Amino acid sequence: MFLDFMSEVEALLKSALERCGCNLEDGANPLGLDISPHADLASSVAFRLAPCLKKSPAAIAVEIHQALPEDRCYVDRVEVLGPYLNFFVNQKFLDKVLKEALADDAWTGRMNEKVIVEHTSANPDGPLHVGHIRNSVIGDSLVRILRRAGCSVDAQYYINDMGRQEAMVVVGCDHFQIDGSKADHAVARVYIAANKLMETEPAIRDEADSVIARYEAGDKEIAAKIQSAVKYALGGIEQTLRRMNIRHDSYHWESEFVRKGDVEEIVGLLEKTGLTEWEEGAFQLDLTSHGFEKKMVLKRANGTSLYITRDLAYHRWKSENSDRSVDILGADHKLVSGQLRTALRLLGVREPEVVIFEFVSLPTGSMSTRKGKFISADELLDEVEKQAYEEVRLRRPEESEAFLREVAAQVAAGAVRYDVVKVSADKATTFDWKQALDFEKLSAPFIQYSHARAASILRRGEAELKAEDVSALRSDLLAGEYEIALLKKIAQFDLVIDRAARELKPHQLATYARELAESFNLFYRYSPVLDAEPDLRQARMALARAAKNALWVTLDTLGIAALETM
Repeated sequence: MFLDFMSEVEALLKSALERCGCNLEDGANPLGLDISPHADLASSVAFRLAPCLKKSPAAIAVEIHQALPEDRCYVDRVEVLGPYLNFFVNQKFLDKVLKEALADDAWTGRMNEKVIVEHTSANPDGPLHVGHIRNSVIGDSLVRILRRAGCSVDAQYYINDMGRQEAMVVVGCDHFQIDGSKADHAVARVYIAANKLMETEPAIRDEADSVIARYEAGDKEIAAKIQSAVKYALGGIEQTLRRMNIRHDSYHWESEFVRKGDVEEIVGLLEKTGLTEWEEGAFQLDLTSHGFEKKMVLKRANGTSLYITRDLAYHRWKSENSDRSVDILGADHKLVSGQLRTALRLLGVREPEVVIFEFVSLPTGSMSTRKGKFISADELLDEVEKQAYEEVRLRRPEESEAFLREVAAQVAAGAVRYDVVKVSADKATTFDWKQALDFEKLSAPFIQYSHARAASILRRGEAELKAEDVSALRSDLLAGEYEIALLKKIAQFDLVIDRAARELKPHQLATYARELAESFNLFYRYSPVLDAEPDLRQARMALARAAKNALWVTLDTLGIAALETM
């Protein structure tokens, strides 16, 4: 839709620049194209040409305007506003938007890349806490965006089964009984108890060290214990993720890269760089020449590998099995992420694209799994679902208990997901359930309610548009301000998906979802559908269905349920 219009504008501008004898350097968006409040698409290319042409941007814009070809498909007119060239869509484009938005395959992207997205990857030593939620939601949203853009995506969970945390879980299970609570919470209790016991019995640390060494050496008894504990904890973690509509496609264990010899091979290749040395009882990679003060430890004194060594092997595997690989990491991983990417460059391995996110917090304060002071994702979801239930019950008191519970669960999950993803990853955020559940303001329930409202219009209008009806639509009747604005907003979906997929910024889609819902509600308020005369009624019903389709696909791509009634 909008990408077709943008492609035409790009072609027109390039043709005009050739006629003017202007050359642009390669780079991101060299034509300076973007959506503008003054036009459907604006170009700031004149600014970029001013230094080399020694003319004012406004004068350059006039010259380019005069050189634009007259043969156009979707461009209605082009206006010069100071240094800007403003492009506007025509009726043919709006007709295309409406008819495509009514089709089943309207939302298929054009990318064709194999992408691996690794997200969540929390240690299997306890439940997910609020700090993990942002990782999971950003990661899953990007998986969905990339798929919508046309990519083949493998959502991966990288399991830390060789670290001290998992060794302490095994030690904890040897000393304490697993209770019957949710699996990940039960594992957390023995992990916390083992750490507490270590404070008075230092031998516990020796037990953990022995578990680490024996597991890396391939001890079958220890392997069985660790794998059993990991799978048990992951079962609980997966339950929590499913509550937020998040699923992984594959799981990769750290140990698989040790067992296959990949880790030892990576260490050997790094040794050939001449930047490694044994120092203070550890084998280290000196990256000071690359701007890192802290050296990167590759092996302990006893010869066992570290997380980052195994991570290097994993990333090499990912680069060999994808066109793009994406990591979702918290801000506390900036240093180690930088070291990892530098080491990969030394190995000649393609680096991952890394999305670093700042943390989401609650007014209740800090969280620490080790000390047993954390707010689990389950607790947060339970609280939000409880509040959502009260909101839904107040609005729909006549409905059954099953309906209220089901809608509350969907509203709560959507509220958490949207409130997390709506903020750019590089900004810290605080989750406020009152704002997240506000049906009247810019929240997930507001967007879900807009979809339900569109569904209600269609039910009352009994509008099942057939193929012959679509071809006969008088879309030119949709000439009102809010009708045209809604069509244009629907058209922008493919542009938003394309940019969010390329730039790995899911908050852009969250912003679009809010704007689409606002645009639909303005249309609903000022453009009566069911009471309009027959031809206009049919056209507006078609627009309501197109808007419902757009809201559905937007919510679905954000991992939020598009409810038919609420």
